[in-house]
Amino acid sequence: MTRAAFLVLTALADQPRHGYGILREVEELSDGEVQLRVGTLYGVLDRLSADGLTVLDREEVRQGRLRRYYRLTDDGVAALDAEAERMAAGAGAAKRRIAEGRRAGTDAAPNSGAPPRPEPPTALGLAGGRA
Repeated sequence: MTRAAFLVLTALADQPRHGYGILREVEELSDGEVQLRVGTLYGVLDRLSADGLTVLDREEVRQGRLRRYYRLTDDGVAALDAEAERMAAGAGAAKRRIAEGRRAGTDAAPNSGAPPRPEPPTALGLAGGRA
């Protein structure tokens, strides 16, 4: 699932929203990191709808303009929940690895396949050797 799809599903998790409302909610959910364009939003909504994760909830005319409201389906709620669990598990694994590395006092665990980091020189002479 793309980040945009995840954020759109999250924006719809608590209530149906129209396109502009989804755009604002995605921006807020991402702390301003993701600012979807209208074309991108409707492409994501089309894919989510084709996958059975969102549906058109209702349409209304406001100030002479048609607003379409979208909502999650039961499958959409399940997909969002599964993706949130997957992301949380991945974040937990990363945090555990970081903590293990800190406890070991190295940037890479032994036998991790990462090349060893060179030790920083304590004092360098002009030719780059140790003084």
